[in-house]
Amino acid sequence: MRSRNHPTGGRRRLAVGAAVTTTVAALIAQPGPLTAPADAQGRTPAAPRLESRDVPILAGDGIRFRDLNRDGRLTPYEDWRRSADARARDLLARMTLEEKAGLLVHGTLPTSGDGYDAEATDRLVGDRHVTTAITRLAKSPQKVAAANNSVQAAAEKQRLGIPVVISTDPRNGFAVVEGQTVAGAGTTAMPDAIGMAAAHNPRLTEKLGDIVRREYRAVGITEGLSPQADIATEPRWTRINGTFGSDPDAAARQVNAYVKGMQHGSHGLGPDSAATVTKHWVGYGAQANGYDSHYYYGRYATFPGKNFADHITPFKGAFAAHTSGVMPTYSILKDLTYKGRKLDQVGAGFNSYLLKDLLRGTYKFDGVIVSDWGITGDCPQQCRDNRPPASFIGPWGVGMPWGVEEQSVIQRTALTLNAGVDQIGGSDQPSYVVQAVRQKLVTERRVNEAAHRVLEQKFRLGLFEDPYVDEEAAGRLVGNAGFQAVGDKAQSDALTLLKNDDRTLPARSDQVRSVYLHGVSADAAKARGLRVVDDPADADLAVVRLEDPRAGSDLTGLDFPESDPAYKALREAAASGTPTVAVPKLDRPLILTDVARTADAVVANFGVSDAVLLDMVFGDRGPGGRLPFELPSSMEDVTAQQGDVPDDTAHPLYERGFGLDYRAPRGR
Repeated sequence: MRSRNHPTGGRRRLAVGAAVTTTVAALIAQPGPLTAPADAQGRTPAAPRLESRDVPILAGDGIRFRDLNRDGRLTPYEDWRRSADARARDLLARMTLEEKAGLLVHGTLPTSGDGYDAEATDRLVGDRHVTTAITRLAKSPQKVAAANNSVQAAAEKQRLGIPVVISTDPRNGFAVVEGQTVAGAGTTAMPDAIGMAAAHNPRLTEKLGDIVRREYRAVGITEGLSPQADIATEPRWTRINGTFGSDPDAAARQVNAYVKGMQHGSHGLGPDSAATVTKHWVGYGAQANGYDSHYYYGRYATFPGKNFADHITPFKGAFAAHTSGVMPTYSILKDLTYKGRKLDQVGAGFNSYLLKDLLRGTYKFDGVIVSDWGITGDCPQQCRDNRPPASFIGPWGVGMPWGVEEQSVIQRTALTLNAGVDQIGGSDQPSYVVQAVRQKLVTERRVNEAAHRVLEQKFRLGLFEDPYVDEEAAGRLVGNAGFQAVGDKAQSDALTLLKNDDRTLPARSDQVRSVYLHGVSADAAKARGLRVVDDPADADLAVVRLEDPRAGSDLTGLDFPESDPAYKALREAAASGTPTVAVPKLDRPLILTDVARTADAVVANFGVSDAVLLDMVFGDRGPGGRLPFELPSSMEDVTAQQGDVPDDTAHPLYERGFGLDYRAPRGR
């Protein structure tokens, strides 16, 4: 059964089974100080809303508490008047080693159909005590909310009733990449992070982060595995679309704004926050040759320009906003010496200097360090030989244990915990933590330290009082028209006009009545009253979208091969004599030398809907973007640049910050 209880005397919707009533005197006669956690503005909040499905409610004279351990008494960790720290300490003292170990792994919720596999969820949460897990469920908001409620119901049945922090990779952008993002299903569509950088407006970024926060919380997601504070220094790197560009200081401002939007302010977590896990600490943007460090062949980041310090800068923006989490990079920082210290040649999740000395020591980060996924897994020879386009997931499972490949899973578990990681991402096997302790590879004191950090965040997020969400309300809030208006503005503000010969744009509706489209929905054009033709020669205007070509044998090439279908369509449209608009999506700094030579107008996008794009083409919106990185003119220049130094190709086609304008007659 389900009950939503308002401690100030609000009406109960359903009765809770076996509710226990006590006197106010009994409720407040507890040892130690009673300090209700302050909100982001330092104010003491009113009594929180409580909701349960199975847990009884302790009630008396208008004061209510959830009896999470069902003992009929108010246990200190159940007392919302106490500080998060005090509650975490009390709960930790009541936990077994196995229960603590469950806090130190970050599992994956088992998707099945429109929700999660109930039996597998019960095993994860109930048998293994895993109470932090990522969701990759991409369904309607109502279905995601219902599925996440079912997880909290499973958690509520456990001995101590510890709620689950449900996390997600970004799900509001346009890029959908395995292991990096989740397809949006009803969420507010907004540009990818690199587009927020192109819009160059931290206030807008904070507003977008706030929308993401509200949508996550509405469906029961309480942690975002974002933002990416890496800087885009190696043009071939395939994770650039998740960054805020190549300028370290500008990226720091954007990261700061995003964290504030997600966490509902810059004072740390509160009951309205979505926790942030800022990633990837540190230097991931300097990947050797742009290779993907999900794979063994891409395990190194390199620093030939001795520019490691710049890669730290954006993280300072996250620290200033009190980001709740940090995720270390997979990468080994190859042969790096920093401030006289030669770094161990292991992935950052195993590197105590990066985590203890630098992150905890120099930068005073006191939140949860969450490893990237699979760092304790195995990578046998078949895994080491594997390369894109094959998935990094194989018959061996998932394993990115760079630098410690020859160790066992238990040994890697000990190595990462001892290096400073609090929670092992992608693991649903806390038994390895237990075994590491029993083999005296990890102390229980270290386990307690990490577990306390995880528990404290759960308390700050308000989950011990109300872990459930209103499924119908989620359907009304997520992706609502007001949110989408902000998302649409961000999409157009990110659109970056690079070329506009003969004032091709904005197109005039009285002169352009027929269009040739490639990669643009005919329905979106027809909604504007346009006639869509199949032959560009019959059109008044051609609009051609281009995607990242991922060219070359290693898929890092930035130029368009002749065989690329969109590039072929662009050339054919231009050859017809019809004014032609090229719209490349800049997930990376693509080489647009031939594109710019071919098209009459070039508009870079960073995630944009067809409707917003056509609004811009016809002047209902103006392009507001500026390039968040330089665009190289050739692959020769790319291979000659230094991968840790931003914007250093010899002959850039367009410099960072470039962008043309035209006055929109209406709309913006």
